[in-house]
Amino acid sequence: MNELKLSDYPASAVKKAFALAKRIGYEYENPLYLMEALTHASFANEHREKRFPYNERIEFMGDSVLNFCVTGYIYRHYPDLDEGALTKLRSGVVCDAALYEYGVALGLDECLLLGHGERQGGVIRRSIISDATEALFASLFLDGGLEFVRGFILSIVTDKIRSLVEHANLRDHKSLLHELVQTEKGAVLEYVLLSESGPDHDKTFETEVRLNGNPMGRGVGRSKRESEQAAAGEALKFFDV
Repeated sequence: MNELKLSDYPASAVKKAFALAKRIGYEYENPLYLMEALTHASFANEHREKRFPYNERIEFMGDSVLNFCVTGYIYRHYPDLDEGALTKLRSGVVCDAALYEYGVALGLDECLLLGHGERQGGVIRRSIISDATEALFASLFLDGGLEFVRGFILSIVTDKIRSLVEHANLRDHKSLLHELVQTEKGAVLEYVLLSESGPDHDKTFETEVRLNGNPMGRGVGRSKRESEQAAAGEALKFFDV
């Protein structure tokens, strides 16, 4: 960061930024991180003599901070979800549309430093708000450390996570099949490896899933787990799932 001072920024912008920090519940040791997060390139370009840092670089860091915090949370709290389901869940939480929602909920759109061209028509592009939201996360990380920003991020994304888990088709086939089968008292579900072929670096596995000894479906995959998932997927057709 260059040798800027808060007094170099418009007083109204600083006031709005501090109001945002108060809503977040955080007092910046170095509020210039916050001002950088709220500054769009269009504003910096219109005030080149000041050399205002804008939020593209800090947004880059915010993306990683957000992904790290969300990944750790969903990994720990949803052990029944496989890698594909976790990836799908995380994408729904950190995508641009979700970031836009978080930013608007925080009132971030009212705090941004934008050039005149970006303010024409009174509508701020959604991508600007979503990018600034990531930049805000980075500013909190740089100023307050990982524990604070993790707590803050999770406080605003957990409702989104729960909603996606409840309403999206995120659970893997084996988990779904197990849920359906366990409603029948005494039901025994087993996965039987039928064949294994190919060289060590490129094996193919075929698995059959059986309910109380009766074949329900077969699946083929590059690993035992993948073949079991495929077999469970076939078995779910018996339950119209």
